Amino acid sequence: MKNWKTVFKTDKLYQAQIVKDYLQDKELHAIIVDKKDSAYLFGYYEIAVTVDEVMRAIKLIEDDIKFE
Repeated sequence: MKNWKTVFKTDKLYQAQIVKDYLQDKELHAIIVDKKDSAYLFGYYEIAVTVDEVMRAIKLIEDDIKFE
């Protein structure tokens, strides 16, 4: 995970999947990192991208993805 940086966090798996899929559609390398504890149901999911793609990923997320 040394060459990967987190660009989005959420406690909802469906939001993490939407963000990951959107970034991959834009030809970025995105993965979901599961930091949710399955026994106690707390924690979150992170979307990570390669360090070279961080700025582009953040811009795309801020401009194009809204959860309300």
